Amino acid sequence: MAPDELAVGATPHRAKKKTPQVKVPRFPIDGVLLLNKPIGVSSNAALQKVRWLYKAEKGGHTGALDPLATGLLPICLGESTKFSHYLLDADKAYITTVRLGQTTTTGDAEGEIVAEQRIPELDRAPLEAVLGRFRGEISQVPPMYSALKRDGKPLYELARQGIEVERAARPVTIHALDLLDFGADWLRLAVRCSKGTYIRTLAEDIGAALGCGAHVTALHRTQTGLFQLDERVTVEYLESLDEAGRLALLLPVYAPVAEMRRIQLDQGEDFYFARGQAVTVAERSGDALAFRGDICLGLGWVDDERRFHPKRVLVPRKI
Repeated sequence: MAPDELAVGATPHRAKKKTPQVKVPRFPIDGVLLLNKPIGVSSNAALQKVRWLYKAEKGGHTGALDPLATGLLPICLGESTKFSHYLLDADKAYITTVRLGQTTTTGDAEGEIVAEQRIPELDRAPLEAVLGRFRGEISQVPPMYSALKRDGKPLYELARQGIEVERAARPVTIHALDLLDFGADWLRLAVRCSKGTYIRTLAEDIGAALGCGAHVTALHRTQTGLFQLDERVTVEYLESLDEAGRLALLLPVYAPVAEMRRIQLDQGEDFYFARGQAVTVAERSGDALAFRGDICLGLGWVDDERRFHPKRVLVPRKI
């Protein structure tokens, strides 16, 4: 029988009608939201939820948090994504709970326990002495369960296949490491650190120094750069607000670099700067934000001849 013929009594196949998907309209929403990310949700999932709530055309997060981690996840929407890398490079602060006596495959409670060791009797003075060895500039070997890439593949993909590769130690800075509390088998620490620091690795290294191993059971980010966590700003809180209420939570588009000096441009100068052309200013050399009145035009740099060159040009937005 030919492929297009039917046997006697056969029922012709009818293709199921597809339910048309309603495309949600998106808008050019600009600004920075300081989200309190919940536990059990990836940073990307949190970002997409925020974009959906704001109906934003474009967005990105700055410094991923593992699903186990909670706390401050700055989300840049629209034009503010042009400044997101400044937050990626910023110092960060965390509160973490460390379980002693056990090491896991991932360095946190999401992994399988691979070793258990006896925990020494803990006392504040010896604990402080050990923590003192991890303050200042230290070296860390990045964990296998990380987004760092080897030959184009994230290390966590190799780790899931049981493959471990050599990783070079990297310098990081622990600006502050405070013992908040402790019990027979746990520590609660406050950490302020440079970019690139892995709190899981820090916990493992502290556990190794105590001779018993350790892993992270809770991690809460409280600060990124100059931004402080507002515990109130959860996904559930955003859902409870109307559109105006959500928009009121957004920081200005230039918030990631708001501490930079500002250069006011005259009429005419703003026209050329906004089109990517340098203008002459009576300012010292270095980076600066360009403003025309209360409208931020973007970020630029002044050379030694006092020419102000655009680096990031923004669609105009009022404060």
